[in-house]
Amino acid sequence: MRTFNYSAIREQKWDSDVLGLIAAIYKEAGKQELYLKQRPEELEKLVEIAKIQSTEASNAIEGIVTTSTRIRQLVEEKTTPRNRDEQEIAGYRDVLSIIHESFDAIPITQNYILQLHKILYSHMNNPLAGRTKITQNYITATYPDSHVETLFTPLAPYETPEAL
Repeated sequence: MRTFNYSAIREQKWDSDVLGLIAAIYKEAGKQELYLKQRPEELEKLVEIAKIQSTEASNAIEGIVTTSTRIRQLVEEKTTPRNRDEQEIAGYRDVLSIIHESFDAIPITQNYILQLHKILYSHMNNPLAGRTKITQNYITATYPDSHVETLFTPLAPYETPEAL
């Protein structure tokens, strides 16, 4: 099992460049709040565009593709999925909407993560929806000469529940 211990960050000394960047983030956050109050319609349009682009890019990483028109229709819930790829896109859309609408109230707990996983696969009949994995997976790259290289090895199935 891998250990993630961020307590050392509290003790770290920050230079003026890092502190300046943090101050800039807070300044921009204040501008964003003002923009939210003054132009909510424009912001909502930007959020919808971001959802479509996020859905397209994230699913493309997984090899899940369809036309831009179909992705837009699926994200805007103007059509129903036609195939497995589109079912995965619809599930991603549902989870992304929950996160956008309730990010500040979503607890980072095993049960909630598994609930989001179940929603992710709710448009298909996947018996593993809402459960941790039972087989090892690998993040790989396949090159033009057909050789495959493992880029990252995620946690083993037996490690996953405890990590969550």
